[in-house]
Amino acid sequence: MTENDHQRVIDELQAVIDETSHTIERFEATGMDEAMPADFQQLHALYAQAVSDQRAHTRHMLNTTPTRKE
Repeated sequence: MTENDHQRVIDELQAVIDETSHTIERFEATGMDEAMPADFQQLHALYAQAVSDQRAHTRHMLNTTPTRKE
């Protein structure tokens, strides 16, 4: 993958992270976390996976970015 590809994936994952975080907050605010615990756990799993994947792409991009010589 190119640096641009990694950045695009990082940006898309950030959108997933933001949307999932907002949904988790709405679940908690409306009591759905208690009414639908399995779905609530799936939201947390989705959030954790997106964060993990985003970190992996960020690390890979940083490791492949050419260093500047001064």
